[in-house]
Amino acid sequence: MAAIPDMHSIAATDAPGREAGLSHDDHQAVRLWLRLLTCSTQIEQVIRSNLRTQFGTTLPRFDYLAQLSRFPKGLRMSTLSEYLMVTGGNITGLTDQLVAEGWVERVADGDDRRAMIVRMTRDGKKHFSTMAQAHEQWLDQLLAPLGTQAARDLYDQLGKLRQTLAQTDGLASSN
Repeated sequence: MAAIPDMHSIAATDAPGREAGLSHDDHQAVRLWLRLLTCSTQIEQVIRSNLRTQFGTTLPRFDYLAQLSRFPKGLRMSTLSEYLMVTGGNITGLTDQLVAEGWVERVADGDDRRAMIVRMTRDGKKHFSTMAQAHEQWLDQLLAPLGTQAARDLYDQLGKLRQTLAQTDGLASSN
């Protein structure tokens, strides 16, 4: 397992509270947004690096397999494209690669002969399971410094924020 960078290796400009050079005099909402974005980006960078070095794969391929793992009977390629929020062309390219490696297979959709269902092979399930276990360990390591209760509290607060954002249906113009 790749070592997770410790806080001492973070440059002074990346220290907590220094996102994009903001000072504590700046607006709280902007500071909070940038803190969320910075944390998300840092976690994503670690995950991308670990997937590349330990499994020779990419985050998009991992995400693709993660979606398929939730649907053992497979998904239409168009549905997979929607879930991953990428174009059909991206899905076709990833599918071609993963079929060539024996991790996924295409099968005709019984309900619509024009559509294809993509599902993981036994080999794909085995490889994904190994990657998913490592992925969870990486996240456990990254988030462990928060402590169990603080992590639960943060999860709850972000859940409330997500519900609020979903209710706003995007930014309503107040001007």
